Amino acid sequence: MKENYDKKMQAVCGSVEKGTKLLLHSCCAPCSSACLEALKDVFAVTVFYYNPNIDDEEEYRKRKAEQIRFLAETGWADFLDCDHDAAAFARAAAGLEAEPERGKRCYRCYALRLEETARTAAERGFSWFCTTLSLSPYKNADWINELGGAAGERYGVRFLPSDFKKRGGYYRSLDLSKEYGLYRQDFCGCSYSRAEAEKKRAERKTDGAGI
Repeated sequence: MKENYDKKMQAVCGSVEKGTKLLLHSCCAPCSSACLEALKDVFAVTVFYYNPNIDDEEEYRKRKAEQIRFLAETGWADFLDCDHDAAAFARAAAGLEAEPERGKRCYRCYALRLEETARTAAERGFSWFCTTLSLSPYKNADWINELGGAAGERYGVRFLPSDFKKRGGYYRSLDLSKEYGLYRQDFCGCSYSRAEAEKKRAERKTDGAGI
């Protein structure tokens, strides 16, 4: 039977003490928008911007700046930065360069980011941690929750089960992105997802030219 992570999250949110500290790993401002809206009235959230998968420095800085701007405008969470360690993702992806998107390489990427979020949450005294990754319809919520739960057990901090795309979460993020004029991108961040996005754009252009 498939796990209902959204239902589990609602149960936690209904029972946890208001103002409990939660560290939320965020991949980007647009994805964080609907997640924060769902969490901000329950938890005292700090957004953790740890994304070594973004290989391009300019893209990394652009996304980080947009995250900071969004939080400054909404006041929905504090912000915790860290180094852009692109080499960490390169090590995680080693040997899986030929894997398709949403395959084993992505699994390792989830694991890398969740491990660091759990470690940081424990180190800084957070009671809970979570990630925005499950908001995307292209991300595997089972993997994310499995890895998050395991990382939480290793570091002694609780992972908030979640599937933020549920109950219209992804579409709500589109509305919030439009409302706040957020920079959105059509690839996850790594060179592999960028190449796939560029290929799809080229195919759409070719199809359009043939009409």
